[in-house]
Amino acid sequence: MEFFAGDPAFESLLALFAAPAEDWLSPIGHPARDPDTRRGKPSLARGSLREAAVLIAVSRPGGDASPSKVVLTVRSENLKSHAGQISLPGGSIEPDDADLTAAALREAEEEIGLPPKHVEVIGELGPMALPSGFLVTPVVGLIPPGLAFTPCSREVADIFETPLDLILNPEAYVRSSYLHAGVNRRTLELHYEDYRIWGATAAILHRLAVLAAG
Repeated sequence: MEFFAGDPAFESLLALFAAPAEDWLSPIGHPARDPDTRRGKPSLARGSLREAAVLIAVSRPGGDASPSKVVLTVRSENLKSHAGQISLPGGSIEPDDADLTAAALREAEEEIGLPPKHVEVIGELGPMALPSGFLVTPVVGLIPPGLAFTPCSREVADIFETPLDLILNPEAYVRSSYLHAGVNRRTLELHYEDYRIWGATAAILHRLAVLAAG
């Protein structure tokens, strides 16, 4: 795996996935600490959860010294769940998907028009059990800088890129709370420009930041 000088955040990401897999495959705890999670490990049997995958697409540093970035989406307001929230491209594994990586790549192509041929998968993080009954595995892939993306109008309202050095800074994340169905739940937040990244997406990215920081 080639290292690119001049972008410490990108180099720390590559160094992370050059380490043994057990260093980054432990389950991710949901920040709300709902009954569906216990000490970061899914408390429900894996077979009782619907498996899904998301893609953490990281652009390589550009030849013009532009820094690495992570691709994020704003979900359409027309969706039944998590409408308007910021997310990573991804979704449920389908029968034709060979594995979770294939599911993440397929969903990224459908949602943001990212061809799988442009993605170099370097690893994945451990799964996160969601209160909604999904077990989500984040897949990490490198993409060329400067790609143009096309949002799927049914699912994606906007696509934006966040600097990798912000994503990989554990101190940039803050803990907050929100009211859901009359219950006060905890969450993580990361702010970039006018975007508020929170919930499961922030928890996944925070886990990546903590691991990369060593």
